[in-house]
Amino acid sequence: MSLPKYKDIKGTIEEIDQEIFLLQKSLFDLKIKNSTKQDVKAHLFIHTRRRLAQFEFKKGQIKKELNLKQN
Repeated sequence: MSLPKYKDIKGTIEEIDQEIFLLQKSLFDLKIKNSTKQDVKAHLFIHTRRRLAQFEFKKGQIKKELNLKQN
């Protein structure tokens, strides 16, 4: 499984917020499974954290562009 690409992220701030929420929930679920000694693939932590960071960065970039357009 390859790592997700930043250039594949598209959408509005609301869609990105929704995806961020889902990724945070997924990361929380992975942490719970790991703490209860259930079988968890370690690479999923890396992929989820990376994707979460990519979406948060993209959200910041969109907000920055909107502020520049308003000024």
